[in-house]
Amino acid sequence: MLKSKSILVLGSNSFAGSYFVKKLIDLNYSVIGVSRRKEIDKKFLIYKNINYKRKFKFKKIDVNKNLNSLINLIKKEKPSLIFNFMAQGMVEQSWKSPEDWYNTNLVSQSILVNKIFKFKFIKKFIHFSTPEVYGSNAHWISENFNFMPTTPYAISRASFDIHLKKMHENFKFPAIITRTANIYGPGQQLFRIIPRAILFAINKKKLIIDGDGQTLRSFIHMEDVSNALWQIAKKGKLGETYHISTKKLITIKSLVKKIAKITNTKLNISFGPERIGKDKFYKLNTSKIRNLGWKENISLKNGIEDTFEWIKNFNKKTINKSLTYYKHQK
Repeated sequence: MLKSKSILVLGSNSFAGSYFVKKLIDLNYSVIGVSRRKEIDKKFLIYKNINYKRKFKFKKIDVNKNLNSLINLIKKEKPSLIFNFMAQGMVEQSWKSPEDWYNTNLVSQSILVNKIFKFKFIKKFIHFSTPEVYGSNAHWISENFNFMPTTPYAISRASFDIHLKKMHENFKFPAIITRTANIYGPGQQLFRIIPRAILFAINKKKLIIDGDGQTLRSFIHMEDVSNALWQIAKKGKLGETYHISTKKLITIKSLVKKIAKITNTKLNISFGPERIGKDKFYKLNTSKIRNLGWKENISLKNGIEDTFEWIKNFNKKTINKSLTYYKHQK
């Protein structure tokens, strides 16, 4: 085990953040989780399905409004490892109020880093980023590929990635950046494509797919991603970037057909307008993370079955209360 008094997870209410909190608790670490809203329903916080209270404490802090509270928390707890899942997500919606995305994903986070870069107790700051920064790439690309972001969301993420990289180069801030393919698994928000397609399939509702459904993506179970992040925490080199992805790609149309087969349903599909600025491909070369000794263990079929079992355990009343469409909150 790595030596650490406590580990700080920023964005612990997010799907990725909550899944990784569970990973750390399973490894017997003490974890501090921070998100801007109170802890959500345990159906969407995977760590609440284990005995977490002895090893986890939660702090509700909005990085845009209460940055000093977060800095004071870091000073007090002195975490040697910080995992940053904080982000204003969603691509299409970022066109409507781009300032919200820039404020959360770039401005507030760059101020945070500039406030804590001299804290010697921080040994690694591992930032969870996205391949959206690259734009479409028809070939398998390495981590030094040029940025070509196509949406406000992607621009905000690319900008902070650059800032973080320069903080390491100029001030030795111990940053590591990860860029991860499309994640999924139990606990994911129901408006994301895999849980939403499962939910619509079993409820016999029509699923509308953006564009022609030929967008190519790699889908990776969050359990595999959590293992990759921990491998990076143990063996990753400061200042480096690591791709986390499977080697297999699938179109969205083929994905939802696969979901219909696994759920033994006849999914009703129609096609809507394409999202503005949507990238057609992400092909991430993962040699660097694999050289650290990581590989994925969960096939897409098994991962969809895992997510299907999770959704089947919802009662109808809970599903009706759960959002199957994204609703933006500042």
